Amino acid sequence: MQPPLTSPFRIGDVEISNRVLLAPLAGIGNWFVRLQARRHGAGLAVSEMVSSFGLHHGNERTLRELLRIHPAEHPVSIQLFGHDPGVMRSAAGIAAEAGAALIDINMGCPVRKVRKAGAGAALIRSPDLAVRLAAAAIEGARRPVTVKLRSGLEPDDRSGLDVAVRLVKDAGVAAIALHPRSAAARHGGEPDYALVRELTERLAGTGARVILSGGLTSAEAARGAYDDSGADAVMIARGALGNPWIFGQLSGRRARAPTHSEIVEELLWTMDRSEEHLGPERAARYARKFYPWYLERLGVRGPAADAFQRTASLDQARCLLTAATEPLAAAA
Repeated sequence: MQPPLTSPFRIGDVEISNRVLLAPLAGIGNWFVRLQARRHGAGLAVSEMVSSFGLHHGNERTLRELLRIHPAEHPVSIQLFGHDPGVMRSAAGIAAEAGAALIDINMGCPVRKVRKAGAGAALIRSPDLAVRLAAAAIEGARRPVTVKLRSGLEPDDRSGLDVAVRLVKDAGVAAIALHPRSAAARHGGEPDYALVRELTERLAGTGARVILSGGLTSAEAARGAYDDSGADAVMIARGALGNPWIFGQLSGRRARAPTHSEIVEELLWTMDRSEEHLGPERAARYARKFYPWYLERLGVRGPAADAFQRTASLDQARCLLTAATEPLAAAA
């Protein structure tokens, strides 16, 4: 019998209040997205990818924006990517100094630009380097280090599992988050959760945690995959976009779907935090990526939804939101 998702567990010496985690979301998982997930019930949130070279070389934007941690989101995990062990050691230390309780290393990103640099999923083909990177991060951070990776590079490639075992046994990684699709598949096709169960069996007795990621677009799907996989926790990625309530459903905080007013309030909260994070001008552009996720849930489609992508300010978007949703609220 697996423990319920609502039960606490540990990654290394870090206590996590439940087994429902926010996955690293490239270009999205900043401090307020993580804070939102925690506010709705996630036990842990992992940051978007942060360049180890950016931290090591003191890039101002990387330090100011990507490494920003809100006091209410602890414990938090910062995900790093890169291919140089010395740089990774330095970056992990900087992230730990900033307040990260855990360091995650991205060894699963399928994006060509990242792989060409020898990082992300490319590390599946360089297991010796992968082990050195993880060991360097552990040395630099003096915190538990986790790794997120794919099952392989091409369809039917299972070499990611072998890399995962080496990362635990040779480097001392505290947890593996496995996305059981190949890098070539990206987000297409069905994840093979049997691979997650195989990894849990291969790592039995090591003390390392196995976290399931990939394809968990609803609370029902997450519960089913968790039961089938034997994993220690689930990691929600695309299923959380515009749907932070999934964390409440999985952590036992709520049973019902969000109301119309709750969705509107959450979108307004997101817009306010975008402005706090980036200032009004940059936030007006940045918030456009969030609008479709919430508007779809509100039933705002077609030209009314498209108009949000042409807004020049957040105030203009707020006015559009009122105009588009008040009739729907009245009908509801």
